[in-house]
Amino acid sequence: MSEIRMTGEIRTDFDCESTGMPAERWGEAVFKVGNEEIVFEISVEEKVTVAIMAGEDASWKGTLEGLKMLLRGEIKAR
Repeated sequence: MSEIRMTGEIRTDFDCESTGMPAERWGEAVFKVGNEEIVFEISVEEKVTVAIMAGEDASWKGTLEGLKMLLRGEIKAR
């Protein structure tokens, strides 16, 4: 059996919750808003990598440390 390296959770304001979803290498959450998709993907294969996609033409992908730096305003997105 494969090693569980991370678990996922999704919660909504309708008291709907899914917790403890196991993953060995990656997981993603997809939210549909109208015709748009917002996707969060986490990979734990080597370094922790985060990808955020909003629709077809807007995305960011980098390390977890890079995401933290982006959110703190220490680096700019390309």
